[in-house]
Amino acid sequence: MENRTIPTGRPCWYELLTTDAESALTFYTELFGWGAHDFQAGEHPYTSWMNGGTPIGGMMEMPPSIPREVPPHWLMYVSTPDVDAFTAKAEGLGGGVLNRIDIDGVGRIAIVSDPASGGCFAAYQPADEAPGHDQEPRIGEVSWHELATEDVDEAWSFYSEMCGWERSSDFEIEGVGPYMMFKRGEKELGGMFARPPEMPACMWLNYFRVEDARAAAARVGELGGKVVEGPMEVPDGDMVAVCADAQGARFAVHSTATG
Repeated sequence: MENRTIPTGRPCWYELLTTDAESALTFYTELFGWGAHDFQAGEHPYTSWMNGGTPIGGMMEMPPSIPREVPPHWLMYVSTPDVDAFTAKAEGLGGGVLNRIDIDGVGRIAIVSDPASGGCFAAYQPADEAPGHDQEPRIGEVSWHELATEDVDEAWSFYSEMCGWERSSDFEIEGVGPYMMFKRGEKELGGMFARPPEMPACMWLNYFRVEDARAAAARVGELGGKVVEGPMEVPDGDMVAVCADAQGARFAVHSTATG
């Protein structure tokens, strides 16, 4: 039976791997109003992002074990009660497992790649209850998870089987093509679409909820980052902008039409 405190497939943690932790700390705390808490995670210094006193993610400088050609990026974690069973299933479905690590007091973690395009995420078996929640995201939290992939059908087959996500709707986006939305239980989680040629890589993009996406996008530029796309209105009337920090890690900001 699944441990009731550790659900399978809930996005629960968001980790920035960067080449300049000091610069990134200033950028994100100024942009989102986060606090930060430093501690030692195994062999590496680690910073937890605190949103209103609640830990929502973390940051660390990219360790030497990561190939130099891998750029700074955000990594989504999904919870599981058993990392080893999760990774065995992922490999059985054609996915890859890049590594597995244990961190005292934190839990067991594995980096997994999907078979459709190599998009990476982390499977997380926490030492205690899983972080995150199933309510509507607050300001400063991730509100949407978006995958650009080479093969939407293959990617969806993998993630739905691994995480228990359900397909919720499909529609067309001008200039992008078909866009598939998915949910976990009653909560809408994100979408998937075929990577256009101009996009540099297949990847997960995390959208952080803000009060005003236009203002947040302007602030990104003031803090040394750049706006990659937008701000723009999406079909439900919400506003989004795709951005990059000064080291090149991509993320997005999202504000709702209702505030």
